[in-house]
Amino acid sequence: MVVLRANGYHINHKTVLKLMRCLNLKGKQRKNDKYHSYKGEIGKVADNLLKRKFYADKPFEKLTTDVTEFKVGDEKVYLSPVMDLFNREIVSYSISLSPNLKQVRDMLQGLFDKLPDGARPMFHSDQGWQYQHAEYQRLLTEHHITQSMSRKGNCMDNGAMENFFGRLKVEMFYGEKFESPQGFIEKLEEYIHYYNCERISLKLKGMSPVQYRTHSQTT
Repeated sequence: MVVLRANGYHINHKTVLKLMRCLNLKGKQRKNDKYHSYKGEIGKVADNLLKRKFYADKPFEKLTTDVTEFKVGDEKVYLSPVMDLFNREIVSYSISLSPNLKQVRDMLQGLFDKLPDGARPMFHSDQGWQYQHAEYQRLLTEHHITQSMSRKGNCMDNGAMENFFGRLKVEMFYGEKFESPQGFIEKLEEYIHYYNCERISLKLKGMSPVQYRTHSQTT
């Protein structure tokens, strides 16, 4: 429906449902299979500075992160992305077979490599053990990043990332079969590229996240 609207077709959900019934198509359903990294207060817990204001006036002003898991055969694969709330772009991510500190370091290094000169972003997360870790917090401080954390037990304090995880799993994971974790990782990386560069959003004026960022920097 988003693609049709972006191309000038006036269409609503009821029309889409009728077309789907005619074509015998069914949408995928979201599942409640969230990965929980909370292990109590094992380090410093930051205040919730974001306060569910999931928008920003410019790139790298507000960022958010989390970890989600995928069960692929007998293995588990963990994704740790960073989202820019200006355009919902995934600006950095790391993929691992274990949710360990190295994964967080890799995710942060990808972010640091892209931070513009003079950027002082707010970086929001839940209270997972990774984000309470002293090394994680030290690295944020060294790069002039202000930490923000969701309140305990309030998953919607990080609703933008929760929505991304749900959309990702519906569009490329649920109902699909993968021969190996490595094969799944390749598809996951392809999806993130598609999401950033090709998947259009009405909230972004019918542009993809990368197109919207590029457009904002030229106007």
